[in-house]
Amino acid sequence: MDDLNDGGLQHTDAKETFSPDIPRSDLRSERRIAAVSSPALSAARLTLPGVMDAEGRVDESRLRMYIFKNGGVCPSERGFVWRFLFGMYPCSSTVLERFLLQEQMVVRYQVMKRKWQQFLPPAVRMHLNGTDAELVAAVRYFDQRQAQAQQQTTEESEEVRDRVAFLELQAQILFERVTFDQEELREATRIIDKDVPRTNRDLRYYQQEGLGNLLVLRDILITYAAFHPEVSYAQGMNDLCSRFLEVLDSEVDTFWSFSCYMEKFSKDFRADGLHRKIELEAALLKELDPSLYAHLFSDSMESFTFCHRWLLLGFQREFEHSDALRLFEILSCDHLELISQQVDRARYQERLTRKCSTGEHSESQLQAINTDFTFELFICAAILLENRESLLRCRDDVQLIQFTSSLQGTLDLNSTLKKAEHHLYNYCKRCAWDYMTGCCRADSSTEEDFLYQLRSLLVLK
Repeated sequence: MDDLNDGGLQHTDAKETFSPDIPRSDLRSERRIAAVSSPALSAARLTLPGVMDAEGRVDESRLRMYIFKNGGVCPSERGFVWRFLFGMYPCSSTVLERFLLQEQMVVRYQVMKRKWQQFLPPAVRMHLNGTDAELVAAVRYFDQRQAQAQQQTTEESEEVRDRVAFLELQAQILFERVTFDQEELREATRIIDKDVPRTNRDLRYYQQEGLGNLLVLRDILITYAAFHPEVSYAQGMNDLCSRFLEVLDSEVDTFWSFSCYMEKFSKDFRADGLHRKIELEAALLKELDPSLYAHLFSDSMESFTFCHRWLLLGFQREFEHSDALRLFEILSCDHLELISQQVDRARYQERLTRKCSTGEHSESQLQAINTDFTFELFICAAILLENRESLLRCRDDVQLIQFTSSLQGTLDLNSTLKKAEHHLYNYCKRCAWDYMTGCCRADSSTEEDFLYQLRSLLVLK
């Protein structure tokens, strides 16, 4: 019963069936700069069994379950899946609705981009110091793409131009009252111009002409910062947004998908949000391994800051690149988080039943599963526990950071996922057992039934 993987969870299908595990756009011999938008995708279909109906609607629950059970989706469908997974396309939308929505998103993004460019003209071009010849070439590629996009616009039919003109008018009215703080936007642009060239240029996506995608990335980040002043830009967002751009291969689609993602996770880029996540990781480790927790929580190592990059960027550098994309996909499907909440609701219902029948137990006596312990925290804990002995030999923050940095690109994703699932299951089982021994000691049949339900939820049979 302790073996979580006995229920058939698989995390190898996407990796083993498709080789190499890279986006379809990277299979070309020469990278090219991303399209402004990808309207043709609005009519595409998913081949995932039972996920999309005849009119193109997606069953969100089945999609998330499929991603989790199969360890991600195949690279050829990843870009389309992400448009649903991260909220760019509503799962309830039909093919026709997505076509119209795509048109609207393109126009709105262009109006937003044009607005900040008119407000802060010096920010339109990246300031180059002349020592980075590759960036100079990237600007040239980017300008060529811009000219091609403009030419395509002039070739559109009169009917399309009229429809776009109406959408532009709507967008201008929508954003008319948006104002910018010049100093804040200028500062955000300055930091973006420092970070964008540091984005991993060893990726195939940024090779040859694809290097112009750095300029696409820059425009997306500045547009986001301009229209989300409460978040603006923080270091690390370039690496996160780069992941979306590589998979979606579209400027407009990346902006909207990245924006949807940030609606949920922008707090992680603030000090208080990240501090809260690190506190939760420390609390989880205390539950799983009190001795290791006590060592890391000593006076010299009490902040768990070595987990900062792991949690902020979804373990982007700890796994091989294609595996890091799969892990980001798996974490973003939120499936184990949903299951944890289902377990908690099941326990709560059972608790109410027992309380009504006995009247003996108060709410304060019953330990609840902490649904703030998201699956990414169990991934982090699995890495720490796997390297327990090495961590115990670390005596200060310097040694700790040196060791955790040495893990970059060395971790095995499938093994880590299995260990994380095992820790999650044992944590939930222990909480359920604590409840059962406290409330259902006299009724063994109820006890067995509850633990069976818990197991069924976790193994996803």
